[in-house]
Order: sequence, then C-alpha cells, then structure tokens
Amino acid sequence: MLVVGSASLNERNSVPRVAFTPHLKRHLDCPIQDVSGRTLAETLGNVFAENPQLRSYILDDQGSLRQHVVIFIDDQVVQDRGKLSDAVLPASEIYVMQALSGG
Repeated sequence: MLVVGSASLNERNSVPRVAFTPHLKRHLDCPIQDVSGRTLAETLGNVFAENPQLRSYILDDQGSLRQHVVIFIDDQVVQDRGKLSDAVLPASEIYVMQALSGG
C-alpha cells in the first residue's frame, strides 16, 4: 500500500488512484489521479485521456508496457504487460515507475 506520512494514498477513495514516480514527474506533469477502470488498460486509458503525452512514456507502439516501466497494483507487480488485463478494484492503488538502468 502506498503511504504518504501516516495516511494511505487511497484512504478515502472509491475509485482507483494512480501515482507516478518523481522521475516521471521531472519530465511530465503527472499528479496523482483518481480515475475509474476495472482493468489496468481501462484505468490507464482514463489517465491518458487527461494527459495524452504520458502515454508514450508508459506504453510502446503496440500498447504494451515499455521495457523499463514497472507498474504495481496494490503492491503486486502487473502480470499482463501486453494487454494490461490485470484487474483493478475500486479502491486499488496503482504505482507507475520507470526502472533505472545503466552503470
């Protein structure tokens, strides 16, 4: 569960909450968003409707997660990186991060 201070990021929500790492926030305006969706694909689609530029940072040309992007739903790594069919519950917390690589 994502925690800020002593409160859960999604303590009072009835729709999924999507948060992004500070690394992504350096490149794009991507505040925490409360959006509807029953799958990761639906939820991200609603995020991208509000912020279309974010899509190319998260997904590739085929709509799959980019190689260096990791998404957690309720502390579990997303399993379906291609179709994004992982289930999202009304109070789910989704955390999007870019994995860092290099030497």
